[in-house]
Amino acid sequence: MTNVLIKPKYDFVGSFLRPQILKESKVKLQEGVITREEYNSIVDEEIVKLVNKQKELGYNVITDGEFRRSYWHLDFMWGFEGVEHQKGGKGVQFNGEMAALDDTFLNGRIRAKAHPFVEYYKFLKQFEDENTVAKYTIPAPAQMYQQMIVPQYYEITKKYYKNNDELINDIAVAYQDVVQQFYDAGCRILQLDDCTWGAIVGDAAKQRYKSLGVDIEEVKKQLLKVNNLALANRPDDMIINTHICRGNYHSTFFTSGAYDSVADYVFAQENVDGLFLEYDDERSGGFKPLEKVSEEKNVVLGLITTKKADLEDKEYIKKRIYKAAQYIDLDRLSLSPQCGFASCEIGNKLTEEQQWAKLKLVKEIADEVWGN
Repeated sequence: MTNVLIKPKYDFVGSFLRPQILKESKVKLQEGVITREEYNSIVDEEIVKLVNKQKELGYNVITDGEFRRSYWHLDFMWGFEGVEHQKGGKGVQFNGEMAALDDTFLNGRIRAKAHPFVEYYKFLKQFEDENTVAKYTIPAPAQMYQQMIVPQYYEITKKYYKNNDELINDIAVAYQDVVQQFYDAGCRILQLDDCTWGAIVGDAAKQRYKSLGVDIEEVKKQLLKVNNLALANRPDDMIINTHICRGNYHSTFFTSGAYDSVADYVFAQENVDGLFLEYDDERSGGFKPLEKVSEEKNVVLGLITTKKADLEDKEYIKKRIYKAAQYIDLDRLSLSPQCGFASCEIGNKLTEEQQWAKLKLVKEIADEVWGN
């Protein structure tokens, strides 16, 4: 049993820039130059190097960097019965750039099966020690729900579900099964990555839903419902956190807006242990919504950006932490980057060295604010 600080004052979201050898090997795999077994061996080696670097920097949590997936969310969805995907999708428009994403849609009702990500977790878990614990990152149930009700896929979804409540229920039941699979494999920290709350804030979101004839408040209720139903039977000794983001693709973002309009839902009512919150620039608004965070939750402030290489001013970040502490107790706060460094395998526009410098800065600031 690992004896580890499971609520450190410094953390990271989970994804890391893919090393060059991994990128080159992926091309060789696609071209048939190397076998899947050879490629998997290279991935294993790079994950070991990544874990060693995380430990070297003094982090209490380790991840596999999401090295085994192309997308932070879609690959996980492919691990369920009833989900189909095709290469060369239309993508999603981000700020100034089109995110290239595979089409992912239903070909039946959603059911759980032995999920491949659980095997990925087992590989990572072997590197736990007395100072570290392995966490695994998966998209939130709301993310899967949103994927199936966006306009380009909704007509397909309606072939299998007569209403959204049926879809929500099947997603929740399937997630309950997979959460238990992770638990049985020894996972005690699971992170739900969730862009749905970030995509529903701001005036642009209001206009988008209005144009679709959809009640945005009803959508918020549905997002909360599917997430909480999925966690209804969660094990008592499993920490489950959620990470809320406004999109992160190749250093671009999807949307902007403060948390005020969703705080009464996700901050106050979502049944998770902690919130990883994007707060790296003005797009996230102020800290006042933190007043709505329910007492059982902790908050990880994502004040360090992963979108650009420039290192933040240490004193400025400290001031922001203390400003957030005006709305929620300092002891319930900790620090991290606002998102992963490579939500998709394309990665953000910085180098591996710059990535590690960011994480070094996070730990230095946390040690000075809370003590090491």
